[in-house]
Amino acid sequence: MPSWSNMINHIESLGRNDLEINNYINTTIDSALKKISELRKDRNVIFYSSAFLQKPKIDPLSLQITYEEINGFMAVMHGMQFNKGLVLILHTPGGATNATESVVEYLHSKFTYIEVIVPTFAMSAGTMISLSSDLIIMGRQSQLGPIDPQMVIDGRSVSARSIEDQFEKAKNDVKSDLTLAHVWAPILASMGPGLLIEAQKANEYSKKMVQSWLERKKYDNSTQISEYFNSPDVHKSHGKRIDREEAKNQGLRIEELEADQNLQEAVLTAYHAITIIFEKSPAVKILLSNTPGKRWVKNAIMPPVNIPIPMPMPKQR
Repeated sequence: MPSWSNMINHIESLGRNDLEINNYINTTIDSALKKISELRKDRNVIFYSSAFLQKPKIDPLSLQITYEEINGFMAVMHGMQFNKGLVLILHTPGGATNATESVVEYLHSKFTYIEVIVPTFAMSAGTMISLSSDLIIMGRQSQLGPIDPQMVIDGRSVSARSIEDQFEKAKNDVKSDLTLAHVWAPILASMGPGLLIEAQKANEYSKKMVQSWLERKKYDNSTQISEYFNSPDVHKSHGKRIDREEAKNQGLRIEELEADQNLQEAVLTAYHAITIIFEKSPAVKILLSNTPGKRWVKNAIMPPVNIPIPMPMPKQR
């Protein structure tokens, strides 16, 4: 299998021959996914990826997990032998909790066995999907992340747990010193009615949902795992790196990608090929399967270009 630099060099050698470039990339990906299936007991393979690294200025909703992913999974899963199980390769910054629940429940309604491979990033909702699986395969470069739900306030994301903590701190401060009430009043007023209840429900929903998935996969310590990944007090940042050693220490079933060099090569080849597609095309999300031709691609919606309309020249008299 070629490395990323090998692929780039080969593409550059093809010049502007778009047909040959497309054939080369498609053949490379198809071959890699076929190899992954062979190495993982002939299981079905789906690669879900987002261009969040290549296109950071695109509308975040175009890069995150949303309800439209169900359409993509339905498209690439058509005709699969579901009794073979699934290898799901994930590369995502995360997304909507409700949409993630829909994806997880749909996949588990089809496959009794699912293992997740993380080439580099499966953050937030991507971590939630990983926690619902039977096995997670990670390399040294791979990372999961905290799963505490985020709420958008004044255009920025805030941890729902932090909102709870802020209200608790305000209550304790005012209880101990009534003169602090005037300090907290404008802060709490700016947060709007019902926010605390929404934050509490979001936290409970996320925690219980992941816990139920872990219990379904026979984890005895499902409560502890769910609490750990859902705790901003532990992680301090929603974007914190949780590597495979940290994940193992929580009791998760983790395998090292480097343990099978052929698998590592096939996974990273497919990953590098997809990053090249993101760099050279308007694609922002891609779903592929090991069945050639089974693909779903979401392209970026580019803003319209305002081309000035030339005015007619005045006639000479």
